[in-house]
Amino acid sequence: MASHSHDLQVKPFDTSSTLKVLILALIGIGLISFGLGLFLDEGRTWTSYLVSFFYFSCLGLGGLFFAAIQHLTKAGWSTSIRRYAEAMTSFIPFILVGGLILLLGSKVLFPWTNEDVINSSALIKAKTAYLNIPFMATRIVICCLGWFAFKWFIVGNSLNQDQSGDHQLTVKNVGLSIAFVLFFAFSFSFFSVDLLMSLLPTWYSTIFGIYCFAGLFQSTFAVLALMIIFIKRAGFVKGYVTVEHLHDIVKFMKGFTVFWAYIAFSQFMLIWYANIPEETEYYIMRSQNGWLAISFLLLIFRFIVPFIALLPRGLKRNENHVITVSILILIMQYVDIYWMVYPNFNDGLIKFGFLEIGLFLGFLGLFLLGVTTFFKKHSLVALKDPRLHEAINHHVTY
Repeated sequence: MASHSHDLQVKPFDTSSTLKVLILALIGIGLISFGLGLFLDEGRTWTSYLVSFFYFSCLGLGGLFFAAIQHLTKAGWSTSIRRYAEAMTSFIPFILVGGLILLLGSKVLFPWTNEDVINSSALIKAKTAYLNIPFMATRIVICCLGWFAFKWFIVGNSLNQDQSGDHQLTVKNVGLSIAFVLFFAFSFSFFSVDLLMSLLPTWYSTIFGIYCFAGLFQSTFAVLALMIIFIKRAGFVKGYVTVEHLHDIVKFMKGFTVFWAYIAFSQFMLIWYANIPEETEYYIMRSQNGWLAISFLLLIFRFIVPFIALLPRGLKRNENHVITVSILILIMQYVDIYWMVYPNFNDGLIKFGFLEIGLFLGFLGLFLLGVTTFFKKHSLVALKDPRLHEAINHHVTY
């Protein structure tokens, strides 16, 4: 590493006054949209809130999952970019607060809270032991507290190592990451089922949690790719993060593009082939009132276009190209969650306007606030990680 020391540089992260004002403005837009929305159209407001809340929860959890995977696999190549994923976890505290706020709209969002709906369906009545507000609130709190605890220790150990240089903290994070991945597999499945699948309580899919996870991790890699490019262009990091790291992140992004398509097709094919009314109603709703076009948009712009666009090696290393594809993937992640939620409301009609945009911008502001605050307090690179030299010398051969 010493031979490269003259090429290595990490500058303190600083946000311009313009960015600070922008972040506060975004949060303000979100609050105003939420307040006006509750007054003008309560049902649509809670629906839009759910979409944006789940979207950014996925990004926060995706950052922690990425960091944990790097620890448990003892990966060296990603050491210099792992801090970017750790910054994304700054949104995790908002998940608990946002989840509790979401429960205030449970009567509007979840039909299984209505006694008439429960009594009208033996299938829903059979699920009341699970589908009830106290138990759902308990699950949300347990999941969020667990995620926060793992974030506190895993990310905390990484940050403490910057000061102490204690290599045992890296060893501790391996064990913690194994425990987190096991906890995450169950907790995120519960989270997805509770917030999204239970919107249509007569429907079920045994791989719904995996479908949501595929979208979570694909969009996480898109955010990481954007962070690598913009932080590099801003000149905060030199030498530690190169096009080689971007190349590998984009390869993972393409890989999970395929994985998302595989899970999406598997879920659709198994349900449609079995032709059970309680299962097929989900896709029937998404083939009417204009939703079929949205379904094809997902197929084309969440799978086909990104897959083809990321095939050539040179394009994986082209920053402007990667920015375009990453933004497309992030847009389609929103469309996907919107597609999972909105057909259950508004008489199945497509509605999109200031409420959806305003609430999304508000959550975006919270996400950016967390990330920028994290970067201002901590180094952009884990400088005393024992595997950092592997990241510095990382080179992609294919």
